[in-house]
Amino acid sequence: MDRVHELLMEVGNEARGNFLGLLNVLIGRHIEKADHTPVSTGLTWRQLAAILKKLSWDKDWVRELGFDPSELAVRDRGHFWFAAIKRAEVDSPQAFQAGDRMAAILNKAGYIVSRAPHPHSPLPGAEEDADEDGS
Repeated sequence: MDRVHELLMEVGNEARGNFLGLLNVLIGRHIEKADHTPVSTGLTWRQLAAILKKLSWDKDWVRELGFDPSELAVRDRGHFWFAAIKRAEVDSPQAFQAGDRMAAILNKAGYIVSRAPHPHSPLPGAEEDADEDGS
């Protein structure tokens, strides 16, 4: 998870305006550094929410997803991010297109990002997280 933290700290500013793409890539794709050091093999919604919580990621980023931060549950920051990811439709055709744009940004920053899974396949980890949330 430390390498995902590093990635977010390094390219966070470049991801502004493409938060949906960032979520799509972090959840559904393999990422490694140019020297082939593994960064991520794909995160569950819950894992990504925990990382965003730990980094105290600015809640205003959800505005890019079309949400007002006050609309999301605020029990704790982790739950906030989980709710945002769940509502973002990270496996929609738009998310896959945004993910391709984010992959290009990451490639320019020295990361290797795998191709997207088939757009009609659910992203890994989505079902288990949805079940845990009771939805």
